[in-house]
Amino acid sequence: MRIKHTIRLPPDLSAKLADYAARKKVPQALIVETALASFLSPDGPERLEAALTRRLDRMTRQLERMERRVTISNESLAVFVRFWLTSTPPLPDAALAAAQSKGRERYDGFIEAVGRRLARGKTLDDEVRLDVVPRAECHDT
Repeated sequence: MRIKHTIRLPPDLSAKLADYAARKKVPQALIVETALASFLSPDGPERLEAALTRRLDRMTRQLERMERRVTISNESLAVFVRFWLTSTPPLPDAALAAAQSKGRERYDGFIEAVGRRLARGKTLDDEVRLDVVPRAECHDT
């Protein structure tokens, strides 16, 4: 047996309810009943907290992976810049224009190579993981 209730909703909430019911192709009463049951459920807050905790844990792991990748990228760039600055002599003024032209050409080739690597899905993170882990295993034995 069901008991009839009459409630008044603000126009915007009523419109949202009607829209949701139409999209899901269910009666509005079912949506209200389900929402009330969920709201009044004694374990409702615990379920919500558990779901939020799982989501936050997943986001934390994603951020940790992203932080690791950024650290690898920064360190790779720092090592390259230090090496380049210590091993490249300054150019004489007469050779500067030709070197800049060649530099632009080489930079375009670099950008194309990066694009190809990204298109293949190959990343520095993957290479470091594949290269560093076996070396660490060799030193552990």
